[in-house]
Amino acid sequence: MYGLTAADLDLQARARAFADALIPYEEYAEAHDGALPDGVAAEQHAKAIDQGLYATNMPTSVGGQGCSTLQQVLVQEQGGRVTNGLAWCLHTPPAWWPGVANQHQLETWLLPTVRGEKQECYAITEEYAGSDVSDLQATARRDGDDYILDGVKWHVTSYNEADYIFFQGVLTEGPHAGDQALFVLDKETPGVRVVRTPAYTHTLGHEHPIVAFDGVRVPASHLVGSEDAGMTFVYDWFRFERMMIAARCLGATERLIDEATAFAQQRKMGQEMLFDKQLVQAMLADSLTELYAGRTMLYTLARAVDEGADVKVLHAQCSMAKLFASELSGRVADRAVQIFGGRGYMRENVAERFFRELRVERIWEGASEVQRLIIAGQLDKRGRSALV
Repeated sequence: MYGLTAADLDLQARARAFADALIPYEEYAEAHDGALPDGVAAEQHAKAIDQGLYATNMPTSVGGQGCSTLQQVLVQEQGGRVTNGLAWCLHTPPAWWPGVANQHQLETWLLPTVRGEKQECYAITEEYAGSDVSDLQATARRDGDDYILDGVKWHVTSYNEADYIFFQGVLTEGPHAGDQALFVLDKETPGVRVVRTPAYTHTLGHEHPIVAFDGVRVPASHLVGSEDAGMTFVYDWFRFERMMIAARCLGATERLIDEATAFAQQRKMGQEMLFDKQLVQAMLADSLTELYAGRTMLYTLARAVDEGADVKVLHAQCSMAKLFASELSGRVADRAVQIFGGRGYMRENVAERFFRELRVERIWEGASEVQRLIIAGQLDKRGRSALV
């Protein structure tokens, strides 16, 4: 089905088996603030690397798996079947970096990250610059051979797990004043501090603190690419991550349908099974239909990326995939809770956990409303036939 090759199916099967092995740890993680028993996280990290499920998006020239975009989607889709972010160990470093990294960045951060020895986090979002990152207040000022970084960043996902940070700020002077530039720096650089770590709806071991950068001095070698290229990298990252969010949402949707169906087929109500109720059948039928539509959309998009389609068209189509998959997964989670009834409101139940966890998929990496604006903008500029 879906025209997958033997290599695609083999990778998908490995990723599925990896996810299946993580599922038994979900309830433990839920009860322990997202943490796993001692040694398990390191074991799964090593296993992901050993099985070729880590850095699938990175080229073989830097030690990555060199997978196609479709294959990357297949891996992340299986990871999405697991709650509590336990499959985030199927890590995908920034694929745009090898083409612009200088030798210092390559040796200090990029190659160790691909090997699984280091991990990054992104300090881009701010209190008043979320889905629209064009209005950043953080700054970067040239000072001799260095840059001085200042600003307060919100929702710095996985900061507690990371070794280094990508920081985006507005240049205050020089030929590119007003442009956004991207920098990379170690987390322990003087002037970097956690303001606070808010509690979030989901139960993940990965934290999302508010982080301040107070006069942080970094060498010019820490500038990623050129001074005026910051937004180029952000857009590239958005396109990639929106596809992977869609993939994980579809994986979650598949798991919810499977779990709700199995429960409905064995839950007896009087002389009937719950599955025999037509309203329950309708919820499952709608969910399955939406999953098929979403998967077909995403796989088609992934193949278009691999074929080198127009990047502006792809930008809109990545928004379509994220919008559709994140919205449908939320609907399916709600239906699953309803099918499970009271059990679906218990944190030991997969539907309850996904009901909370999937809500953010409609917000981060661009809220659903922003995705609609992107899609509509391309429709206005290019017309329907260019997009679908």
